[in-house]
Amino acid sequence: MPRTIEFETELTGGRTLDLPAEIASALPSQGKATVVVFVDVDPDDAAWQKAAYEQFLTGDSEEDAAYDRYR
Repeated sequence: MPRTIEFETELTGGRTLDLPAEIASALPSQGKATVVVFVDVDPDDAAWQKAAYEQFLTGDSEEDAAYDRYR
């Protein structure tokens, strides 16, 4: 089952992103990962969006349960 690991990092103008040590150690040594980068996100807006999405999914019918894995 997919899992999400969320962290913040500082952009320095280079072509790489630094992973915090505790995040790097939590990753498997092999395999694939999907990377999504959000920039200039207002923390209040991000919290509101997450809460709205969770509320939207509350009480899904059994037919819609297939979409739960995309949370």
